[in-house]
Amino acid sequence: MASEPPAPATTPTLAEVVRTLDGLYPPSTAEDWDAVGLVAGDPGARVRKVLLAVDPVEDVADEALDWGADLLVTHHPLFLRPVHSVAATTFKGSLVHRLIRGGCALYVAHTNADAAERGVADALADALDLLHRVPLVPHAAPQRAGGPPRAVTTGTGRVGRLAAPTTLRAFAEQVAAVLPATAQGVRVAGDLDARVESVAVVGGSGDSLFDAVRGSGADVYVTSDLRHHPVSELRERAVLEAATTGGPATPYLVDVPHFASEWPWLRYAAEDLVRALAERGEHVETRVSTTPTDPWTARIPSAPSAAARPTP
Repeated sequence: MASEPPAPATTPTLAEVVRTLDGLYPPSTAEDWDAVGLVAGDPGARVRKVLLAVDPVEDVADEALDWGADLLVTHHPLFLRPVHSVAATTFKGSLVHRLIRGGCALYVAHTNADAAERGVADALADALDLLHRVPLVPHAAPQRAGGPPRAVTTGTGRVGRLAAPTTLRAFAEQVAAVLPATAQGVRVAGDLDARVESVAVVGGSGDSLFDAVRGSGADVYVTSDLRHHPVSELRERAVLEAATTGGPATPYLVDVPHFASEWPWLRYAAEDLVRALAERGEHVETRVSTTPTDPWTARIPSAPSAAARPTP
């Protein structure tokens, strides 16, 4: 007897899509200071097209509206700090008004997406082909009474190993090759000929986690927004300890643009949203934004002449 054809997929409401996104990236796992979830939109509206992007900026809103998106999912919050007005005379208020007029809702998955399985950290680790990885700062794992310990798979950052040791130079070149091109490129702190194999990664700003990286024993740390003083102090400490122990002056540092470190997650989010909705017989079309939202537009190399160098 022939089986009946599957029922046609239905178009979900915004409330149903939000429920699905909250399941993939539970808001309870976001940092206390964060602002995640639905920012604007009618929960009863139907969602046919979803655009995913890193930043809620004007160019991305243009892309969403030009494509006819019903929902824009961004990694970074539009309203991370409290505001007292969303008037269209402000740049954030103007963006919200434009999205609402265009019938496009806005949803944010930020630090809850950083920590999730197949979230920002996993996507960055996958882009660098890291094996045997674990969270850099794991979440607490609920345990069953009397049962075996559960592996922790969520938390901030990831630590893993390369398939084979390489040099810091070759590794940094790999990082530059797999992430979106930006004006900044990739900055490196450490001996370019040094051997590296174990790698820690954190998408977005990561210099607050230097102690966790040192504790992990990683040879190199890939993150963004590294500042002068924390980097200088970390490297001075590494060099001093290496002189005492005779070991390598690790961790070395690879600093990448904030936008570039988080962009690989968008493909995972698009795939997982479609899959989760399909399991309930619902369908949306997704698209990953290709609009570069890194705010830096150019880099001028330092002058090689002696006149431009600091004098002793």
